[in-house]
Amino acid sequence: MLSTFFMQEGKTISELFINEQIRDKEVRVIGENGEQLGIMSIREAMQLAEEAGVDLVKIAPTAKPPVCKIVDYGKFKYEQTRKEKEAKKKQRVIEIKEIRLSPNIDSNDLNTKINAARKFLTKGDRVKITLRFRGREMAHMASSKHILDDFAQALSDISTVEKAPKVEGRSMTMFLTEKR
Repeated sequence: MLSTFFMQEGKTISELFINEQIRDKEVRVIGENGEQLGIMSIREAMQLAEEAGVDLVKIAPTAKPPVCKIVDYGKFKYEQTRKEKEAKKKQRVIEIKEIRLSPNIDSNDLNTKINAARKFLTKGDRVKITLRFRGREMAHMASSKHILDDFAQALSDISTVEKAPKVEGRSMTMFLTEKR
């Protein structure tokens, strides 16, 4: 029998074996205060847990031998959900923001795009700068590379070039990330 518990969103936190559900012959046991009690038979470990008035929880099933901890299961479950919520709070999804340019962009328009990129970079997002070519502009792709170089140079104080300008079909792309 496998014991499973869930968070509100319905995502499984962990699947743990407790007490009689543990079917291994030998286990490594950790006491209530985190001290190593050594490798012993499952009967001895169950006896220790019973004497302490708490549960025996298998916390590392893939280890050789499996690791079990003598702990109050309800309290252990609560601590684990709290830790996972804390970890989730600290996570931040890095988005990729795209800025599109054309080869015949004016300097004022370029400055506006640079300011937008600066705002995205300070928020911690990655910025993809795309220089799109249409029609006859395709013949002069190499001479337009300086626009992306100037863009990167203007933002060099707060960003680094993650991927250098590269031609992909009808466009040239470059990625910038915030300096660490």
